[in-house]
Amino acid sequence: MKVQYIFHSGFLVETAAGYYLFDYYKGDLPRLDTDKPMVVFSSHSHGDHYNPEVFSILKEMGMKDIFAVLAKDIPPRNHPADIEVLRADAGQTYPLPHGEQLETLLSNDSGVAFLLTAAEGVIYHAGDLNDWTWDGESEQDNQQMRDSYRQEIDKLKGRRIDIAFVPLDPRQEMYYAEGMKYFLAQVGAGKVYPMHYWEDPGIIRQFLQAYPQYQDIVAYAER
Repeated sequence: MKVQYIFHSGFLVETAAGYYLFDYYKGDLPRLDTDKPMVVFSSHSHGDHYNPEVFSILKEMGMKDIFAVLAKDIPPRNHPADIEVLRADAGQTYPLPHGEQLETLLSNDSGVAFLLTAAEGVIYHAGDLNDWTWDGESEQDNQQMRDSYRQEIDKLKGRRIDIAFVPLDPRQEMYYAEGMKYFLAQVGAGKVYPMHYWEDPGIIRQFLQAYPQYQDIVAYAER
């Protein structure tokens, strides 16, 4: 599987059989093989995770076989008019058109996280499921976020994951790594690609300097 970073939480995964585009918000897509099918995933309705213009962009690029998996909080008025849409709810399992299986987790912010089993491997995209601990919030609120995050992540224990996309948000300051650390310690993956770092990729270097034991797992994706 080939992974390409687009922007923010947006990633394109290419396999021999097709493409999976996660949480496109903005950014340039690479040249695509228009004979391959494309599945577009959007984890929730926030503007930095769902941009309905992605479907027009893909059509202009010549993509013919497009299927959409949109979290249930994205209202139908914002769905593409002429593309089949699966509305994904949390805690569900769905078959996808080309033989993949999709499982969903409940995000503790909005929408869902995705666990996709395809022929070439298993892909986890967190969406906005994260340990959203913030300086200045009450300990009660932070503990609630922490507990809800861990409750969902614990459902992945023992599962093989080949590629994972996990938030590493510099806005959290001293708490920026809490969600990533918990995921790596409890679940792990063949490769983990940080996301949701806005325009501060230096946070990845900061994390690896602080936690060098993950040098072989935490990766940068090419843009």
